[in-house]
Amino acid sequence: MPIKTAVGRVTAEEAEASREIGAKRVALVVGMGAYTSIAPLRNTEADARAVATMLERLGFTVDLAVDIPLDQMKDTIAAFSRKSETADIAMVYYAGHGVEAAGENYLIPIDIQIDDPAKIPDRAVSLRSVLGSVAHARKLRIVILDSCRNNPFPASPGFTAAAGVAGASAMGGGGLSAPDPSQGMLVVYAAEGGKVALDGEGEHSPFTSAILESLPRPNVEIGLVFRQIRDRVMTLTANRQQPHFYGSLSGAPFFLAGEDARVAAITDKAGQWQALKPDQVEQLASLAEEGNTRAMIGLGYMALSPDSAKFQPAEAFRLFSKAAEAGDAEAMFELGKLHEKGIGTPQNVPEALKLYRKSADLGFADAINDLGFLYYQGAEGLPRDPKQAIALFVKAADLRHPQAMFNVAALIDDGMIPGKTPQDAAAYLYQALRSGVSDVLEQLTSRPTMFKPETRRALQAELQRNQFYAGALDGDLGAGTQRGMRIAFGQAQ
Repeated sequence: MPIKTAVGRVTAEEAEASREIGAKRVALVVGMGAYTSIAPLRNTEADARAVATMLERLGFTVDLAVDIPLDQMKDTIAAFSRKSETADIAMVYYAGHGVEAAGENYLIPIDIQIDDPAKIPDRAVSLRSVLGSVAHARKLRIVILDSCRNNPFPASPGFTAAAGVAGASAMGGGGLSAPDPSQGMLVVYAAEGGKVALDGEGEHSPFTSAILESLPRPNVEIGLVFRQIRDRVMTLTANRQQPHFYGSLSGAPFFLAGEDARVAAITDKAGQWQALKPDQVEQLASLAEEGNTRAMIGLGYMALSPDSAKFQPAEAFRLFSKAAEAGDAEAMFELGKLHEKGIGTPQNVPEALKLYRKSADLGFADAINDLGFLYYQGAEGLPRDPKQAIALFVKAADLRHPQAMFNVAALIDDGMIPGKTPQDAAAYLYQALRSGVSDVLEQLTSRPTMFKPETRRALQAELQRNQFYAGALDGDLGAGTQRGMRIAFGQAQ
């Protein structure tokens, strides 16, 4: 039987029981200023070192890279990407030159030599690879860029004079272009896409100064932290510079500093929101009034408290409806669950299915997986359709939904997905392990023969390729293999 998503349930009994273990917070901090062939930058090293120190005080394991060449920059990002897979929070901060070339953003190493704009992709690091380095962190993924301070190539033929942008005929505007982050990832630009960030007159840029002031504030939910950073930068620059945010924060509340950092340790999303204090609820309400759909969703989860004195299903329905109308996929999913269960509204399974489909069409993996579950077992107004269910499970698995990855591995193992091999099943199982959902590790360790020998051998090979296992490829998920699975999961050896 496939595993249905267990996210944000409305009672304590239905709460998600996943527990991530291992490195909790990791950060890569990069400062580029001592360029050898283009204009150096004055305060990027000081900015990077100050941010690294601040993050270490907040409990991050920090990789600091200052003034490094291209090859080292690529190696550093690759190593950080592997480390971030088993972290709760992964953050990248970059201070240095950044350019946009033909719609793609690039971060510039200190040893760049450019005589032709077309060579930028070979001699710089794409922002896409930086986004990829945090993409698999388990709870929170943030990339912060203070990188469009001036035009690094003003005298080079074929480049525009627009600040921060390498320009050929396919290039234009100022600063970096808007990125395309995945859902659940926040990308923060020092200035709006296409505009220039200021160096400032002090030791740090206005943007980094605001980060150093705001991120360490105790017991401030991270959504409000970034609003405070925006407001502070605008104050420091007399409204000449406004940071801009792309993507979205994770659906759970986070506190980087103070005693309420423990909120993230609660095992279910609804419980995390419900653990907030009254003054924090007021912060959330102010964001919701500004149209912040994440704040609306948080308040909606709070209204579904298992505490009967706080249980307000009609208010949850109103909040999820408002956020869904604004186009939020998570809100559509949660609103669909209320319709399916008849909470805060009369039960309406067809309307729930409609909302699940809308959420799934927007790429929300929970909705895709649960829709697959409903097709697998059938529901009111939805005949059982295993073929459609499998297609949905595969789609959710390819979005790294943990239960979907496990489901797809099991379906491959049962021979229900033509063209897929035991190696494919093992690859999904490995990625499900890396996702940090304890159900997956528990299933594989407590039921070591649940998969066929060919799949078990392929899983051992996958663990071996990733240097988590050095034993025989015999299909016996014994002590050695289980130790490798635990390490891959993120537990201490």
